Amino acid sequence: MSAYTDAPAPWRLHGRGYISLLRFAEGSTAQDAFVPPSLAGKRSRSRTAWMMFVDYADSDVGPYHELLFIPGSFPFEDGQRHLSISRIFVSSMDSVVNGQRNWGIPKDLAQFDVRYGNGGVDHVTVRQNGALIAELRYRSWPLPLPFATALVPRAWRTLGQHRDGRAFIYTPSATGWIKPARLIQARSNPALFPDLSGVTSPLSVAVPRFSMRFPVSTVLPLDSSS
Repeated sequence: MSAYTDAPAPWRLHGRGYISLLRFAEGSTAQDAFVPPSLAGKRSRSRTAWMMFVDYADSDVGPYHELLFIPGSFPFEDGQRHLSISRIFVSSMDSVVNGQRNWGIPKDLAQFDVRYGNGGVDHVTVRQNGALIAELRYRSWPLPLPFATALVPRAWRTLGQHRDGRAFIYTPSATGWIKPARLIQARSNPALFPDLSGVTSPLSVAVPRFSMRFPVSTVLPLDSSS
């Protein structure tokens, strides 16, 4: 059995990335493609979702890349609704193992080809054993502004996951810089990632530099009705 780094929470991470708000077509079921059975049918009815690409220069398990999808909010065992990650790929097996253990995050391993280009255009391709997961192109503009998640209500930045019969609830925090951006191309393999065909992105931001803290999760048993 392979040995992996044991890296319990909390984690401190530093890096860069992109955050995109996505809007799905009326009647699309793509948002629900990878929602776990215990949360199926419970998503908020909004047609909007979030997608993030993150390039961690440093973390408790070293540098790695990440692509994640948040389809919306769901009811959790603390009596609140929280955003939840339904699909996520990372380039480090240490990140996979510890992300599952610490926060119940459904991480899978993938290979990333990241090319930061001239003129603010960046190209991200994600594959798993040769099969395309997603291809993304972003453009950003040099107008950075400082940000801090402390300015955002805690309820809006708390996430929840269901895994192994337990609910994991956690509230990351971050500071850094953001600047305007646009998702100029997005395609995916629907067998491995939510179908991005026909999706629009009304809002994107580039995060050229951030520091983030992932805390210890609150862990609760799943509601028997889940």
